[in-house]
Order: sequence, then structure tokens, then C-alpha cells
Amino acid sequence: MTDDTLARYRQSIDNIDAALVFLLAERFKVTQAVGRYKAEAQLPPADPAREERQIARLRELAAQADLDPDFSEAFLRFIIDEVIRHHERAR
Repeated sequence: MTDDTLARYRQSIDNIDAALVFLLAERFKVTQAVGRYKAEAQLPPADPAREERQIARLRELAAQADLDPDFSEAFLRFIIDEVIRHHERAR
């Protein structure tokens, strides 16, 4: 493998990382709006049934994408926990 090859791989990784950051930012903008809505509507900050449906859906998508479903679940649970903390602060 040449240094140019490694540099191209790393550039692709950098581009993907940047896209992930922007996607997470967009996701959190929407979930913050959900948190405000839940606070105004006096709804609980967490929805365990929805969370479980989302985790099951993401595990299935991960398997289809040849990504470790356990990893995808851990990643999603981390995001969900952060969203719930935001929703609790919105109260």
C-alpha cells in the first residue's frame, strides 16, 4: 500500500466522520424540538416502547448493512440516553 492510498482512505474516513457529525447535529435539533413539545404537552421525557422499537429497527438495518447489531444498539442507546437528558432539562 502506498502513502497515497492510505491518504485517500483517510480522506474518505474524514469525510464520513464529518457527515456523521452533521447528521447527529440535525438529529439533535429535531429531538430538542420534540423535547420542547413534550414539555409543553406534559408528556414524559422517555418513551420506552418507542425506544425498543427503534432499537429493534436499527438492529435489523445494521444486520442488513453487515454492521454488528450489538454495536449499533450500543450507539443508539448512547444517543437515546443523551436525548432523554435533553428532554428532562426542557421541563
